[in-house]
Amino acid sequence: MTVVTPRIVVADALANSGIQLLREHADVVLAQDAIALNEALPSSQALIVRSRTKVTAALLEMGQDLQIVGRAGIGVDNIDVPAATSRGILVVNAPLGNVRSTAEHTIGLLFALARRITAADKAVRDGTWKTGYEGTQVAGKRLGVIGIGKVGRETATIASAIGMDVVAFDPYLPAEAWTSLRVPPVGLQELLATSDFVTLHVPIGDDTRNLIGAQELASMKPGAYLINCARGGLVDEEALAGALARGHLRGAAVDVFEEEPLVQSPLLRAPNIVLTPHVAASTAEAQDQVSADVAAQILDFFAGRPVTFPINPSVLGKG
Repeated sequence: MTVVTPRIVVADALANSGIQLLREHADVVLAQDAIALNEALPSSQALIVRSRTKVTAALLEMGQDLQIVGRAGIGVDNIDVPAATSRGILVVNAPLGNVRSTAEHTIGLLFALARRITAADKAVRDGTWKTGYEGTQVAGKRLGVIGIGKVGRETATIASAIGMDVVAFDPYLPAEAWTSLRVPPVGLQELLATSDFVTLHVPIGDDTRNLIGAQELASMKPGAYLINCARGGLVDEEALAGALARGHLRGAAVDVFEEEPLVQSPLLRAPNIVLTPHVAASTAEAQDQVSADVAAQILDFFAGRPVTFPINPSVLGKG
């Protein structure tokens, strides 16, 4: 059942582009703390979140009138999709708007590692000038991309343009799909053993949690660098801190963590690491686009039009 004027709860910060679009056609409630969300949700037909709010089964149960949940971004690991499906609630995301920004942040971290930019900046501020900060040229080095989806492909394209040798591992990509890519497929072990830089671009799930653990880190090329702008939990943080402390890896850059915000983690004490606070997609352009994309889908749903990116399309047509 749809409603003429839906009530839409926005639980996380959403760019004005999305808010303005929603307000033209719906009653919009900004409920960006737990108390406000708990008050607004029972009488609302739609919920929009980013990555902060966890859409649990209990939260969905509170939304007695919920028909759709929108994620302003690519991942939906903070949404209990099976619970939503069981209640007949559609889940949609916005997987395209932040692709370029996330890829650019990945490459930015790659350069920060290769040229020791953060350490050199600190040295200048501490009064040390040009001592011990010799970097690594990235042109001619091999980048191993784990997960060749939208962000992985964009990262590979940029890396190739700056002269890197790019290979990729993705067991879910059909063999025929590789023919349209200019990135050769390799096995995970070969990628780890031969890549100077390794970057992760896969979702988090039972089959990818701790995808890079102690054994995989030990398999990496000595002196290599690891970058994770995908999801916390893909890399064993304790094992990564150990590999850095032993000097097996020359450096690492991490934007996403097992627990966020980062308060207690061995990575905070690890050497030769660059840490950023889950900001790979945080550009004005990306936030405008994902906000507009998810808002448009919510409005399409209530207008009876097809949605572009349904996560659980099996609920469509039911009820």
